[in-house]
Amino acid sequence: MHVNKILSINGKLYTIDIADDTPILWAIRDFVGLTGTKFGCGVSQCGACSILIDGVLTKSCSMPFSYAVGKEITTIEGTSENLEFLREAWNDGNVPQCGYCQSGQLIAATSLLDKVENPTDKDIDNAMSGNICRCGTYSRIRKAIHRAVELKNQSI
Repeated sequence: MHVNKILSINGKLYTIDIADDTPILWAIRDFVGLTGTKFGCGVSQCGACSILIDGVLTKSCSMPFSYAVGKEITTIEGTSENLEFLREAWNDGNVPQCGYCQSGQLIAATSLLDKVENPTDKDIDNAMSGNICRCGTYSRIRKAIHRAVELKNQSI
């Protein structure tokens, strides 16, 4: 059933008319036009579609649109203090190769830093395990997360 519903994405409201069971990913990409969140596998295994819903890391490719109504969605196009430090560290460390997974990687890293101020390598590996990088930049991702923590601490 199609009913107009309002989604809050990156602090902006969007009225969308799609079926309740449509994955959030397609609402974000096709109806809102924010294409930074990527389709990878379609079964919540690769993490390319990662977003935050009310601060909780969520794979948007298999989560129904109806789940997000009334909640705040943050995509890679959004901003937060931790995401900004991570973006800077990602650039400093030349993390991406092909870049396809990087929006999901950055959102997962944001979720981690929102919960853990100074993560260990084990914390990072656990938090990032739901995101696959076909290019294998895992060590650069880990270094960039540590660098983001340093940048944040330097700004205090």
